[in-house]
Amino acid sequence: MVELTGVAHFSIPVSDPDRSTRFYTDVVGCKFFSALPDKGMTFLDAGGVCVLLIKRPPPIVRELEYSNGVHHAFMVDADQYQKALDNLRAHGVEIFFEEDRRTGVIRGPRAYFRDPDGTALEYINRTGYSASDPR
Repeated sequence: MVELTGVAHFSIPVSDPDRSTRFYTDVVGCKFFSALPDKGMTFLDAGGVCVLLIKRPPPIVRELEYSNGVHHAFMVDADQYQKALDNLRAHGVEIFFEEDRRTGVIRGPRAYFRDPDGTALEYINRTGYSASDPR
């Protein structure tokens, strides 16, 4: 069995790299590292995990209701959680679902929102993480 040490990076398709870079840095809170000259790939940091914005032709998300829960979650500390939600609202970003899950594998308050291309994102203050509680 391979023993993983973490997640190195994940990729998010975007139709407008400049717009999405501004969204992910100014609104979500990622830090800009660099971008390829053609902006086909932009490198951001999310608390030690690299986020790659990959340029793709629009539309990126064709049918939001059929995503079956596919999304990307960003962790925030408890003292920053409400501030993060307030920042989304201040930027006109709709929070389409919010809950405080106290059971299950990944526990804690969370809020779901979308990037400019419709990709579902989540802020979570993860209070628990255990494979022994799959409810």
